[in-house]
Amino acid sequence: MQAVLSPSFVASGSFRKKQFLLNCLNAQPSRPLASAASTPTACRQGVVPRLPQLLTASPVQHLGRGSCVVTSASAANLPAEQPKLNWKLPVYIFLWYAFNIIFNIINKSTLNTFPCPWFIGTWQLIASGLFMVVLWLTRLHPTPSVDAKFFAALLPVALFHTVGHIAAVVSFSQMAVSFAHIVKSAEPVFSVALSGPLLGVSYPWYVWASLLPIVAGCSLSAMKEVSFAWNGFNNAMISNLGMVLRNIYSKKSLNDYKHIDGINLFGLISFASLLYCLPAALVLESGTWQAAWQAAATKAGQKATLQLLLWGGVFYHLYNQLSYMVLDQGISPVTFSVGNTMKRVAVVVSSVMFFRNPVSPLNWAGSFIAIAGTYLYSLATDRFTAEKKKAAAAEKKQQ
Repeated sequence: MQAVLSPSFVASGSFRKKQFLLNCLNAQPSRPLASAASTPTACRQGVVPRLPQLLTASPVQHLGRGSCVVTSASAANLPAEQPKLNWKLPVYIFLWYAFNIIFNIINKSTLNTFPCPWFIGTWQLIASGLFMVVLWLTRLHPTPSVDAKFFAALLPVALFHTVGHIAAVVSFSQMAVSFAHIVKSAEPVFSVALSGPLLGVSYPWYVWASLLPIVAGCSLSAMKEVSFAWNGFNNAMISNLGMVLRNIYSKKSLNDYKHIDGINLFGLISFASLLYCLPAALVLESGTWQAAWQAAATKAGQKATLQLLLWGGVFYHLYNQLSYMVLDQGISPVTFSVGNTMKRVAVVVSSVMFFRNPVSPLNWAGSFIAIAGTYLYSLATDRFTAEKKKAAAAEKKQQ
């Protein structure tokens, strides 16, 4: 049956309503829908007044005599939006890898030339803080809004960050970069062991099982490591302990400050860490700085040594900032874990090639077993997190 608009549809009130609907849709008609004189006649003859194209694209529903409803256009008629290619993610990952490799090579070269790890570690924190000041002053990155309460919560986090950072630099000064990174891949062991007593988190068996290849791989690597030194090994383990405690206390102390992004948080931690690192460096190592500097100037030249220090500080900040920029691209924890695992492989291989460290087949086997173990650990913890969320959702649904 042909739909017929009743004369009441074109009454003055209905006409104003249609004009209002057109204005809301940003469609300005070139002429009125129908004049007050002609419309009733057209309706009596069974002719539907022609509506503008914007309205005729939507179905017209007649609910009864004298009523008419115009619905919105079907979403199926709209062209599907093509997903945009995220070119930033591969670029950021490449720069993250490149900056990390460059930093490790420069850092080890600086330690070989100027063997003062406390001085170098402290300078890297200063350089990172200065880098953030430049970003804030130039408004290339938003300035964080913090208060005294935040800094009070930040102090324990900064303390453990200082321990982890300085112990790593000392470890790199005592043995090969490649082996130090293999030992540092054992960080998940400390994380699982300490999360129970400090955070009350009890991990299932498969998370504990994922730690076995990490321990086995580190043990195999140490058996035939030419540069193995107990002091270097112990400092690498202390670094693992410090970084795990930093992460744990970040969850406990900074849970109310999630508005501060990762890049700003890293910069603020660098500033706060200087409260611990600088006095300790002056007390423990300042007596050797002058003699070490003179030896470095004689061996490599003052300009070359200064350049190593400068670029070491710059790339220390850049590779840390790029890691947060990769996370900000919205990738999953598993994807980031894969990227972090492959980054460690790239650092180990590049450092062996650059410094030409002798590596036995057993070293290589143990290295890759330990690195693969860190990836298995990431998968296990992600599975555990997903199961916890699923159980919490089911419990909430039952209530």
